[in-house]
Amino acid sequence: MAMAIFYHLTRSTAQATVSTLLARAVGQGWRVMIRSPDRATLDRLDVALWSPDDSFLPHGLQGGAHDADQPVLLGQGAATNAARAVMLLDGADTTPQEAQAMDRVWVIFDGADAAQLTTARAQWTRLTNAGIPAQYWSEESGKWDKKAEKPGPT
Repeated sequence: MAMAIFYHLTRSTAQATVSTLLARAVGQGWRVMIRSPDRATLDRLDVALWSPDDSFLPHGLQGGAHDADQPVLLGQGAATNAARAVMLLDGADTTPQEAQAMDRVWVIFDGADAAQLTTARAQWTRLTNAGIPAQYWSEESGKWDKKAEKPGPT
């Protein structure tokens, strides 16, 4: 069943949060689409995910010959790698239809960016109104705390 989880960044970087979530998702055998409208963000993640330290995860940038084979695909368009999860950065969007087809939707947004806050609030409303359960997590206390939860239909 689909679940949307919103991560309100106030201390961590998006890259650190993405690395943590990706390791768990890939460990569960999920294919993941990471979407951002900012190509520079995707390029930075591409480099970081290829690093030889513990954050190494096989992946590709969307538009290559082997997109469908990638366990993690970074891009700006629709998931073309049979993703079971989508990670939205920098105000990237999803539709309720796409979200319902996923096991997980992560919305990671910068608390200091007013546009990202506005987009995340609109996404929360749109997804929960479509019956998708959602959680809101904040790290304002110095650790991740669940601040809100809206269950799906029973």
